[in-house]
Amino acid sequence: MLSAMSSITTTVGDVVLAVLVGYLIGSIPIANLVARRRGVGDLRNVGDRNPGFWNARESLGRAAAIPVFVGDVAKGVAAGGVGLALADDGVWGIPVVAAGAAMVGHAFPVFARFRGGRSVLTFVGGAAVFAPVAVALAVGVLLVVFAVTRSFAHAARAGMIALPLIQLVVDGPFRTAATGALMTLIGLRFAQATLSDRRVTLGQR
Repeated sequence: MLSAMSSITTTVGDVVLAVLVGYLIGSIPIANLVARRRGVGDLRNVGDRNPGFWNARESLGRAAAIPVFVGDVAKGVAAGGVGLALADDGVWGIPVVAAGAAMVGHAFPVFARFRGGRSVLTFVGGAAVFAPVAVALAVGVLLVVFAVTRSFAHAARAGMIALPLIQLVVDGPFRTAATGALMTLIGLRFAQATLSDRRVTLGQR
């Protein structure tokens, strides 16, 4: 009995630590740090006002946006890695929780007045830790679509759509459901951004 309670306490402590560390990692405002070094200022005030890779690419250029791409993916990898290090054998959920916390940190960063991005690349980095085979195959889909269409945007969408379908086969329904929950966070962020843009547009009329 005492052993079981100790195990539960340890697991809860690991989850709390994974959430805190994941959130702080996700809160690092990579895009704005790069933008400031380039003299652009705050990406939340230019372009589509999203401090992420696509806006950095449009506002700073392709070469300058590469560190944003790498950095945002690395945040997810780092958070997922922390969760993996904390997880006991068979406890696969902690890396997912840590990656989700990093996504929340990216979307609502404590280091950037809680105004962040949409967490897509941070999700991809985390998924590469907790679902590496499915992510690798989804990247393969991305590359094939890109080779055919020459559009990275179309290829990225195809890869994202393929990921949960592939994971359902590779990892089963429970892990895929966890991935789906994280992808829902992305959908909510896009919906929030759309509503915010509409308010800005209406306010300018």
